[in-house]
Amino acid sequence: MSKIYVLDTNVLLQDPYSIFSFEENEVVIPAVVLEEVDSKKRYMDEIGRNARHVSKLIDGFREIGKLHEKIPLHNGGVLRVELNHRSFHELQEIFVEKTNDNRILAVAKNLAIEEQTKENGKTVILVSKDTLVRVKADAIGLNAQDFLSDRVVDTDHIYSGFQELFVPKEVLGSFYEKGMLPLSGVSANKFFPNQFVLMKDVLGGSSSAIGIVDKSATIVKKLIFDQDHIWGIKPRNVQQTMAMEILLRSDLPLITLIGKAGTGKTLLALASGLMQTEDLGQYKKLLVARPIVPVGKDIGYLPGEKQEKLRPWMQPIYDNLEYLFNTKKPGELDAILAGMGSIEVEALTYIRGRSIPDQFIIIDEAQNLTKHEVKTILTRVGDRSKIVLMGDPEQIDHPYLDEYNNGLTYVVEKFKDQTIAGHVKLIKGERSGLAQLAANIL
Repeated sequence: MSKIYVLDTNVLLQDPYSIFSFEENEVVIPAVVLEEVDSKKRYMDEIGRNARHVSKLIDGFREIGKLHEKIPLHNGGVLRVELNHRSFHELQEIFVEKTNDNRILAVAKNLAIEEQTKENGKTVILVSKDTLVRVKADAIGLNAQDFLSDRVVDTDHIYSGFQELFVPKEVLGSFYEKGMLPLSGVSANKFFPNQFVLMKDVLGGSSSAIGIVDKSATIVKKLIFDQDHIWGIKPRNVQQTMAMEILLRSDLPLITLIGKAGTGKTLLALASGLMQTEDLGQYKKLLVARPIVPVGKDIGYLPGEKQEKLRPWMQPIYDNLEYLFNTKKPGELDAILAGMGSIEVEALTYIRGRSIPDQFIIIDEAQNLTKHEVKTILTRVGDRSKIVLMGDPEQIDHPYLDEYNNGLTYVVEKFKDQTIAGHVKLIKGERSGLAQLAANIL
């Protein structure tokens, strides 16, 4: 039996193409949703862009038929703008205020009541990204669900970039002797190019080895880099060793790192970038950028020139640079960076329209990027450049993103089978015992 899906505004603002995600069913857009979309289309951010895109999509449907009637969609479903079920009579005893959310609920509830009077009435489902709207829908007897079609992964199993493999001790010996091991003879698991393999003794012995899968995804080989430290930074755990390997590999132009606060993502990336830019001369410049998304309430406009305005937002980057350069006096880091001239700390606001060749690019807090924004960034990368995207998908400050649909997770999942990309999920915090405990229990 076909269904009727009533869409909340936030679904359209999250994904303008969500209209086409409901198969051969009826999609209903309440008139109040159009009003909310209209109020957002002047925003100069991702929400505004999506609002304008939705407006153009719906405007295009006018050429097919009348919007208040059923307009056929290419996926077999139909779309209509609902004008005749706005009565607040059914909800006035429950929700006194006629807010936009309650008006959307009223449309869905009135449709559901009408369908129940029919012999073959359809099931009415309210689709919303707003948790409380779904709670209120359930309280008045409405079916409600989250919009999940924009999720890159359906479960908590975001690609980690490595997997454990238990093998006989003689297989470990053969790997150490030959420096490689065919995967077909030791495991039936699926492996991805540049995925790490942590091999352990199947009998529980202390022997172990770390390898990386080749680009054909059929052979695991020894790591190329076996350095004690880079710029004074030494890997403290196996995942940091993996991260250092792919950060130093010149044949991997795209690197993604995910992990909780304090796992060393930023420090390892900066150290690797400084080594390859300053010491080895593989890149002309080290570019570090992060999105301008506040935690908590925004502090408003900031005085000064561009660099002075950016300093509070970029302070976490400068903190790591102060540690790497071992600076102790105020202003000492600024003098070093001015003298070097090859390190640029920038906001992602200014990246559109640029072409960035011969640079080591680090994008911090990439979990706050949308799919569109991350595509914009990756398409700016020029020839002979390397880009590192990193962040914690569990710490998102963007109102329309979550752990499963943000730009960082999107890149991790889409590029996991590509030979030019490497990825590692950092697990153990190394900032301090307190930081690790807070990340785990709070």
